Amino acid sequence: MPGNPPQPSGPAAAGRTRVLVAPDSFKGSLPAAEAAAAIAAGWSSARPADMVVALPVADGGEGTLDAFAAAVPAARRHTRAVTGPDGRRVAAAAWLALPDGVALVELAQSSGLPLMAGPDPLRAQCTGLGEMIADAADAGSRQILVALGGSASTDGGTGLLTALGARFLDAAGRPIAPGGGSLVELAEVDLTGLRRPPPGGVRCLVDVDAPLLGPTGAAAVFGPQKGAGAAEIARLEAGLARLAELLGRAGGRAGAAVLPGAGAAGGCAFGLAAAFGAELVPGAATVAAHAGLPAALARADLVVTGEGRFDRTSLSGKVVGEVLALAARAGVPVLLVAGRFGAPAPAGVAGAVALADLAGGAAEAMARPAHWLRQAGASLGQASATSATSATSATAAAVSPAAAVSPARPTSRSQPATPRGPSATITS
Repeated sequence: MPGNPPQPSGPAAAGRTRVLVAPDSFKGSLPAAEAAAAIAAGWSSARPADMVVALPVADGGEGTLDAFAAAVPAARRHTRAVTGPDGRRVAAAAWLALPDGVALVELAQSSGLPLMAGPDPLRAQCTGLGEMIADAADAGSRQILVALGGSASTDGGTGLLTALGARFLDAAGRPIAPGGGSLVELAEVDLTGLRRPPPGGVRCLVDVDAPLLGPTGAAAVFGPQKGAGAAEIARLEAGLARLAELLGRAGGRAGAAVLPGAGAAGGCAFGLAAAFGAELVPGAATVAAHAGLPAALARADLVVTGEGRFDRTSLSGKVVGEVLALAARAGVPVLLVAGRFGAPAPAGVAGAVALADLAGGAAEAMARPAHWLRQAGASLGQASATSATSATSATAAAVSPAAAVSPARPTSRSQPATPRGPSATITS
């Protein structure tokens, strides 16, 4: 059910811009909702007459639950204790019940890497995610969305499927130990006790298109992020290959391992697709639709988006890329805020600010992210105001020593001046 965030309606008054602030989380420092609020507050401090709406977004990874909760006020949050990725209990993992009977379960709440006491790539598990899915199903959800991202494990989804009634056995008929390192011992998959999916099925929100196996798969690409060295990656890859054969056969979906996104969350996407018939869908696009982003853009003169680090992957399956694509279709100019830039801002971005440049360094930007996001919002707002009074000038309005917003031209959507022109030059 698409969200219905508050939106200014009707034409904007002369000199008054309708601004939509739709960032992702700034990972490691600030959730999307807090980032959006900070940027919006900064903009409003510079241009108090403008109509500013904050609409946090996510790509299916960490922060998706909060983005949905902010965009869909009628959603209800449920919490329960679950098994964490290192076997310890997570006291209050949350899932979200949306008004249309759809449940949203976020892997990071129960099985995310930050919940680990320390890296353990061979034994980390996703059992807690299965416990959350079961809880949502027991509550009568007609469909379950599973936000996959930020996982600690590379177990191919065996932990979550075990929590849902599946059994993964060794040659002696004994359950294998939790974690991807035990998959090399797998000899049999028993799905006879696996609970049925809800009537509307399960949809996995993925932000990568990696398959399960190979040089672009779950172990090779994401294993190092979870602490796996070369020997551990080889063991995980061998175990996942064994799982792909046996679970693919038992679940009747032998081709699930090569689906785009099957390698998401250490292969959890594969496990849910192969055994539970889950559909793998682009996370950013799905969250945007549920949050009401297309409708919000239709009412905006300008959108500000952002994330912790902008790089070449940001335009593929991520929030910034989705906002850029939707804004281009709606004819809405885009401003971009990032903690740091690892690639130039793309064509179509009217201006950009790096928090590390505003703060004088990445450490300071990470230490006080809300402060520097407010500063970024204020700088962009000031530049918009400046360019509105000097639209005939060929000189871009200064935002910071490292970023600029180009002069504005009134648009046909309304009369306020909004930043347009070539993307700013960014130093990072």
